Amino acid sequence: MDYRTAGVDVVAGRAFVERIRSSVESTRRPEVLGGLGGFGGLCRLPQGLRKPLLVAGTDGVGTKLELAQAHGRHHDVGIDLVAMCVNDVITCGAEPLFFLDYIATGKLSPAAMAEVVEGIAAGCRQSGCALLGGETAEMPGFYAPGRYDLAGFCVAVVEEDERIDGQQVRPGDRILAVASSGVHSNGFSLVRPILEARGVDATTPLETGSSRGPGSSRGPSSSRGLIEALLTPTRLYGSLVQALRRAGIPLHGMAHITGGGLPENLPRCFPGHLHAVIDPHSWERPALFRWLQTNGEVPEADLWNTFNLGVGYCLVLPADAVADALAICHEQGHQAWELGRIEDGPAGEQPLEGLPG
Repeated sequence: MDYRTAGVDVVAGRAFVERIRSSVESTRRPEVLGGLGGFGGLCRLPQGLRKPLLVAGTDGVGTKLELAQAHGRHHDVGIDLVAMCVNDVITCGAEPLFFLDYIATGKLSPAAMAEVVEGIAAGCRQSGCALLGGETAEMPGFYAPGRYDLAGFCVAVVEEDERIDGQQVRPGDRILAVASSGVHSNGFSLVRPILEARGVDATTPLETGSSRGPGSSRGPSSSRGLIEALLTPTRLYGSLVQALRRAGIPLHGMAHITGGGLPENLPRCFPGHLHAVIDPHSWERPALFRWLQTNGEVPEADLWNTFNLGVGYCLVLPADAVADALAICHEQGHQAWELGRIEDGPAGEQPLEGLPG
């Protein structure tokens, strides 16, 4: 017996590394030393920083991978992987420096894995961070052939005296919502049983439905496919945050709306002696969430506590900065609107007020 007979193809692994070399190099920052192939990636801190703090985050794509692999959407989950990490670390005002990935698979498929890494590289380029290195583990017998899992790791940097930690949030501050691109990478453990129960396949169209609920509107059927809508990559907000900071917008708090939706994530960006009042009618709930609620018979409360419902990121800032911040969001290609406000005193047991039901 040899390693290849046991299920690990070293030659294919080396060919895979060569294939992704140009994608990795396309993300290079001036601070990066060396190239692909070392035992560790090297990166200097950017010049001119006085008291730099490193900010680290890690995440995966979750069971969205099941749907993506079934439909051959490998590139898009690479972007998802970067977004789930980058969108977390930027909430303190940090600039992403570098990213590392870990790919585990049953049997290496160089073409599929290269698509994943090319997607990771695309996410890194959008975020301005270097793809500093990674690991691809071939694990026959542990993962089924053709199946893989992903993990990502991002390191960012921020000046200590410029860190945004929510302590700057004051009563009267406004909350701006920045639109998501869809479900992003959360809630697929609920999405997949709904798809299975309804017999959804690649040809199923996304329809808006006919009911009206908070933050939603009646509209015509969409020609877009349902699977395509669900697998749309997670939107990246790093360049937007950097643009807001360069413009001198006073950001008091920021929240990435991931698993747990607004109820779980928005209160993470302001102190416990404050609470947020949101207006659930301030935006039109995207048709995709309407479809999931109707076809899964998902209770309204569960919908809010599972999905982002069209809100991917939140900014907390003074009322007099709202107009300028909205203008920059729109210039950067993001749909944004005023979602609510911050008030003094806890709202009973709930830090978030205004949710339906």
